[in-house]
Amino acid sequence: MAQSFLANPSTTSTEASPCCPLRQPEIPHREPLKHLLIGSPKTVRGAIHALHVLGYAEVGAWSPLIPTTNEGEVMSILVRQVWVRE
Repeated sequence: MAQSFLANPSTTSTEASPCCPLRQPEIPHREPLKHLLIGSPKTVRGAIHALHVLGYAEVGAWSPLIPTTNEGEVMSILVRQVWVRE
């Protein structure tokens, strides 16, 4: 399941990657910014909720917790479109 977050080296940056369900369509003058939280389930959930309280991202915008190869460790990802100055 963690494979779905790895970039596909055979695709270019302008192609849609079927391996990454969180990819969003590109918006002019905006670029995707990917946030990755890694830690214990309690710590990752706490960070997600803290970012929600700060008004940065809704809790439901993050991916489900995904186990890493390290015991007791999970990861969650958030992809947001951010404004880029030219």
